[in-house]
Amino acid sequence: MSTALDQYPTFGRLGHLTEDQQQQLTEFKTLLTTLNIYDSEKYDDNLLLRFLRARKFNLEDTKVMFENYHNWRCEFGVDKLISEFEFPEYPVVKKYYPRYYHKCDKLGRPVYYELVGEIDVTQLFKVTTVERMIQNHVLEYEKLVNYRLPACSKKVGRYLEQSTTILDLKGVSISSFSSVYNIVKQISAISSNYYPEMMGKMYIINSPFLFTTVWALVKPLLDEVTVNKIHILGYSFKDKLLESIDAENLPKVYGGNCECEKGCQNSDLGPWNDGSVEGYPKKEFERFNIQFDMGQSQKFKE
Repeated sequence: MSTALDQYPTFGRLGHLTEDQQQQLTEFKTLLTTLNIYDSEKYDDNLLLRFLRARKFNLEDTKVMFENYHNWRCEFGVDKLISEFEFPEYPVVKKYYPRYYHKCDKLGRPVYYELVGEIDVTQLFKVTTVERMIQNHVLEYEKLVNYRLPACSKKVGRYLEQSTTILDLKGVSISSFSSVYNIVKQISAISSNYYPEMMGKMYIINSPFLFTTVWALVKPLLDEVTVNKIHILGYSFKDKLLESIDAENLPKVYGGNCECEKGCQNSDLGPWNDGSVEGYPKKEFERFNIQFDMGQSQKFKE
C-alpha cells in the first residue's frame, strides 16, 4: 500500500521510541499529573507524543505548549462543539469558502481539499462571522481526530494520525489573498498550536509564479521535516497527486477518475461514512450532513 515516496512515519511514535524518548514521555505524563491536567482517557500517549515531537522532545517547551492547549480547550469550549454547535449557514459557507474531505490517499489517510482561489470573503461574512468560522474549523479538527482518522485507522488496520492536504490556489491574486489572510492566519495558528504533527503531506497546486517566488524565500526558515511535507506543484500536478492518491479516489477535476453523484466537493465520502467500516457512520458526527441533506446523509434514512 505504501510507496518508496511516501512511507508511514515512525519517528517518535509508539513502538518506535528510543529509550530517551520513552523516558521523556514518562516524565511528561508525570509533569502533567503534578499540574493536575493529565487525563489518560482524554490525552493518550499518541496525542502526548505529537506535542513532544512538535517541540523536539524538549520537556519544558512541550509543557508550555500543552498547558496552552489544555487551557484553550477549556476556554473555547471545544468538548461541547460536536454536540452543541449549530451552524445553519453551513451550506452557504461551503459555497463561499469551499473546503471538504474526500476519500483517502494510498496510505489510508483522509484527504482534505481547500479551494483558496474560490473564497469570497465579502459574501462569506454576509452570512457568518470570523468567530463562527473559527468554531466551525475547530469542529472539523475535532471530527478529524475523533471520527475520520479512527475510521481510516480501523480500515487499514494501523494507527493513523495525519491527513493529506491539497490547497488549490487557482484564481488567487495578491488582492484576493490579502482579503482572506486574516482568517487563514487564525486557522493556521490553531492548527500549529493545538493540533500539531497532523499534516502528512501538503500539495499546493495551481500556484501562481509569485507564490513560488515567495516560497523560495520562506523555505529556508522552515525545518527540514516540514519542508519535506510540502510540495509546490504549480499547474502540472496530476502525476504527482496520483503518486499519493489512487485515481479512483482522486476527483476528476484533479486528474483522477472519481465523479461522485453529488459532486466530490459535496460528498464528504470516506471510510467514516461509506459503509466500509463497522460501526460507521456515527450520527453525532454527521449532524450537518443530515440536517442539510448533504454528503452520505441518505445512509441514516435507509
